[in-house]
Amino acid sequence: MTKMTFAFSTSFIATLAAAALAHAADWPQYRGPNLDGSTSEKIAAKWPLAGPKALWKATTTDGFSSFSVSGGQAFTLVMREVEGVAQEACIALDANTGKEQWMAPLGTLKLGDGGQAGTKENGGGDGPRSTPTVSEGRVYVMSAKLVLSCLDAKTGKLAWQKDLLKDFAGRNISWQNAASPLIEGGLVYVAGGGAGQSIIAFNKQTGAVAWKSHDEKITHSTPVAATIHGVRQVIFFCQSGLVSVAAKDGRLLWKRPFKFAVSTAMTPIVAGDLVFCSAGYGVGGGAARVSKDASGFKAEEIWFVAGSAGPDAVANHWSTPVHKDGHLYGMFQFKEYGSGPMKCVELATGKVKWSKPGFGPGNVILVGDNVVALSDAGELVVVEATASGYKEVSSARAVVGKCWSTPVVSNGRLYVRSTKEAACLDVSAKTTQR
Repeated sequence: MTKMTFAFSTSFIATLAAAALAHAADWPQYRGPNLDGSTSEKIAAKWPLAGPKALWKATTTDGFSSFSVSGGQAFTLVMREVEGVAQEACIALDANTGKEQWMAPLGTLKLGDGGQAGTKENGGGDGPRSTPTVSEGRVYVMSAKLVLSCLDAKTGKLAWQKDLLKDFAGRNISWQNAASPLIEGGLVYVAGGGAGQSIIAFNKQTGAVAWKSHDEKITHSTPVAATIHGVRQVIFFCQSGLVSVAAKDGRLLWKRPFKFAVSTAMTPIVAGDLVFCSAGYGVGGGAARVSKDASGFKAEEIWFVAGSAGPDAVANHWSTPVHKDGHLYGMFQFKEYGSGPMKCVELATGKVKWSKPGFGPGNVILVGDNVVALSDAGELVVVEATASGYKEVSSARAVVGKCWSTPVVSNGRLYVRSTKEAACLDVSAKTTQR
């Protein structure tokens, strides 16, 4: 082989490898690599009649924690008995086989104490609801009792830990924490501290406080980072409403009052200068437009639909929709277990474009031009992300048990879990189509 031929071959192989990597990505934290429930991966949307091939299944006892997948590992929270005591625990699974690599206990958690285990209302099976966040070989976990732990991804060994209740005069919500840590740059963002320190940013390497400020009370919502009018900001959905702070120093940028009742878990949706949020328990949903002038930022409501039930309702309970081409897609419903609809909602107006019953308070992600939905009963459904009508592409039963968790796509695989089991499904482009 000549030097020129060898150089061409090496270059060609490198190009192919780069192309493959461009279509595969880790899912390192709740809401994915882009913090908006989407991934750039390409998957097989048309599945075999029997559904995608299950590469493995594993037991995931109790909880609504979702998966984070990074570096060949899949992380989630479960309930475990440790030294005779029920605790929430972070587990690491081999992403290829489902074999458990390590388990790190996070503290006691009595089901029913800030949960609904065994109640008729939601079918039981409550437990940890926060999702681990992975960054540079470490896993960051916020427990139900507001303890933030930084663990080594390969071993589960504790690197550092912060107890917001004890160390920051913390104030938990009555159902206990469900929010996940947000990592932006070198900082970990959480909420739950007391007056003057309710929102905190920690150095992700050392655990040192980078800044702390504000006097807000938490909901179950996970914050989101976004750039609006050229300014990087972190938006928290607090009991007072939306609170946006500068990512670098925590300075208040803008607030939008929003009614709170009992709980909400949806993450605010940012699309350009529009921000959507909603809550159940009769509250409703709406969008605000964020503007900026010489005096600073302000957020003004452009529409609001009151109420959390009915054909025109645009309220989410535990579910967070995704955004594509000016429309929101997701489970807009409240406590309609096993029957509530997926809807398409025009973001600029709040108008419902279509509605399809039968999903319950599950969750969705956006993969290319399709929405991948996981119903609360464990059914996976692929739906075209179009406002012209409900167009189902594929469906399959994935797991048994209740699913208030979010499906995850990473490296050609679809990871899902319930209060009973987890599954890893092959949805790579080579998957046999119908």
